[in-house]
Amino acid sequence: FFLQSTPATSIPTVQVQGQQINLQPPSYTAASQHAEQMKKPGQNFMCLWQSCKKWFQTPSQVFYHAATEHGGKDVYPGQCLWEGCEPFQRQRFSFITHLQDKHCSRDALLAGLKQDELGQAGNQKPSNK
Repeated sequence: FFLQSTPATSIPTVQVQGQQINLQPPSYTAASQHAEQMKKPGQNFMCLWQSCKKWFQTPSQVFYHAATEHGGKDVYPGQCLWEGCEPFQRQRFSFITHLQDKHCSRDALLAGLKQDELGQAGNQKPSNK
């Protein structure tokens, strides 16, 4: 017989703009991974920070990820390293606002993906979509 059990490790969640976001423990992601993350069904938004390329389901998940993983006080490099962005020096608070306004709106993320696909089309063999 089968017993349904819940996993021993619970994943903490946070509310960002009314949406629940799972916080995966850092051990699940390899920091040295530069390859594009596998896209799961329903994940249509990508973090375009430098070589991050992680997929998310909602723009607010991308924003939360980028603000904490790339804009956190111990990791923020002092400028925005989002693909195609001017690398101006910015204070962290200014960067977080910039990130939300310029890169993590639904429209900006979708436009960024189109740019990314166009940029990659030139240096990859065509995919059979």
